[in-house]
Amino acid sequence: MKENIESQKSICKKYNSEFKPLDGQLFVGIATDLEIEPINGLRHPAHGTMNGWYIWSGEWSDSDDFFKPICIEHLIEMQPEISKYLGLDIGFRFQIDSKGYEDVWFDEKITRLE
Repeated sequence: MKENIESQKSICKKYNSEFKPLDGQLFVGIATDLEIEPINGLRHPAHGTMNGWYIWSGEWSDSDDFFKPICIEHLIEMQPEISKYLGLDIGFRFQIDSKGYEDVWFDEKITRLE
């Protein structure tokens, strides 16, 4: 994961985010196999065993079991292009696809857990 630090810092600089490295001991919430595009991600504050990142593709669901915990290494094995976004600060969101589309923005509403 250390090899991704420079690309993470670059994305943070590009989108005016403070660089917030992940705790590798905590889990990412993943909702799907990420084979449908676009891929979406958002970062809440860390809580419990979760580092705050939630990643999904396809239709959103409010179901309590929509997200499943996965370790960061497995997420990066599945979708290596996601790794460069994982240094973004709490409150940031991204949407990407395989054709080069990239949208990153700050969403004040997700900076607090409610």
